[in-house]
Amino acid sequence: FPILTTLTVLPLAGAAIALMSGRHARSVALITTLASVALALAVWAQLPADGTMGMVERHNWAPSLGIEYHLGVDGLGALMVLLSAIVTLMSVAAASRVHHQPGLYFGLVLTLEAGLFGSFTALNFFHWFLFWELSLIPAFFLIKLWGGARRGPAATQFFVYTMAGSAALLVAFLAVFVSTGSMDFGRLTSLASTGALEQMVKDHLGPAMMLWLAIGVLAGFAVKVPMIPFHTWLPAAYAEAPSPVTMLLTGAMSKMGVYGLLRIAIPLFGPQIAQMRTPLLVLAAATVVMGAWAAAAQKDLKRVFAYLSVNHLGYCLLGIFALAVPAAGAAAVASQAAALNGVILQMFNHGVTAAALFWFVAMMEQRTGGHRGIDDFGGLRKPAPVLAGLMGIALFSSLGLPGLNSFPGEFLIFRGVFSLAWVAATVSVLGLLVTAAVILTVIQKVFNGPVPSHCAGFPDLHRGEQLAMAPVIGLMLLIGILPRLIVDSVNPTVVNLLAHWRF
Repeated sequence: FPILTTLTVLPLAGAAIALMSGRHARSVALITTLASVALALAVWAQLPADGTMGMVERHNWAPSLGIEYHLGVDGLGALMVLLSAIVTLMSVAAASRVHHQPGLYFGLVLTLEAGLFGSFTALNFFHWFLFWELSLIPAFFLIKLWGGARRGPAATQFFVYTMAGSAALLVAFLAVFVSTGSMDFGRLTSLASTGALEQMVKDHLGPAMMLWLAIGVLAGFAVKVPMIPFHTWLPAAYAEAPSPVTMLLTGAMSKMGVYGLLRIAIPLFGPQIAQMRTPLLVLAAATVVMGAWAAAAQKDLKRVFAYLSVNHLGYCLLGIFALAVPAAGAAAVASQAAALNGVILQMFNHGVTAAALFWFVAMMEQRTGGHRGIDDFGGLRKPAPVLAGLMGIALFSSLGLPGLNSFPGEFLIFRGVFSLAWVAATVSVLGLLVTAAVILTVIQKVFNGPVPSHCAGFPDLHRGEQLAMAPVIGLMLLIGILPRLIVDSVNPTVVNLLAHWRF
């Protein structure tokens, strides 16, 4: 049974039905996303125990051009598929008030989900790049058509930045194809692990070209993550997009960049990334610290959480670039494994937590006619104790409180990075401290103090919202207490990846 193909086609079929469903489009989207979560869980349950690719589907497409229809997932891909399914379901559940062209809105959301699934399952560059670009188009229109007052410039900036990154990726991979005749990730990784890929590129394109190709690939993924200084599209896009769309941008689409680093950049260009390790660690630490400081300067809650997303994804970059060094001894290998396990766990946890925070912002906007400034609220724990309590759990998760889901991933990242790059780790700890100050400030100003007049009749979460949010909060608590539910399934993949990477 071609489960991965079914997983990708299902949202596209749902999108076609939603387009013709008018005011019933949200119900179609809910059914489709629920089915996608069930399929994603089935994929997760069938992962090979040895960390290799499972559920592989492979068919010739254009053999003379090195193009195959090649699908498969390991622990990394399956976890990202599951995250995409969960976040898209959350986004559809949060979008309860789409009055303007609901069929088109939910059709675009489901098309975006298909792009995510395709990106996380494709193992041939041509096939993968189609879905990488497919996810960009619906995201652009969702911002452009349903966004805030400055949605036009925000959507254009998002599109231009991401297209520039895509162009860099495309040029780099065309050069790799010219040198090797292959676009298959598995074959290219095997060539890179023996040094043959680097030699082929040198023979065809010159001795310095491999480094430039690595820079192009890194730039393409750095825009998507985003890494400072490639992040300037993000605050406007996150702030102007409807909050349910921002949930998709931060919860799932930003992970495409981190995934690309782990699936493509590190396996193929490990020695070149090791050469650039120090400046890359500087940029990763800057992403952590400056992201947190930028969040501290914001007054708009969506911009606060947008910059906190930059900060939290900076931890993933820190872990990835820190392990780009030849391992010498069992202790170094253990540190690399800890850092990589932490990165993958952080990707999932940040996706769930960040999407939940923007969902709460959507609820607050709906109840106050669009207010979302930190100073627009106060004392919400009195009229809305359930909202305050559940949002408080999500905020403390973002802070990295032990017992909640973000802590294990951040702990593993720092446990590995301190051994591999202690200076970068020490500087990045400042980001943890500033993040804590930012989140505590949000809690103090939004939930405590006098209640402003426009919040006097602020309604608490109704039963449907409580039921919708309960599984999300439950997942934060479950992973915080039992992170091995993910780590035990991902660790074989981590061991397998590290065994094939060459620095």
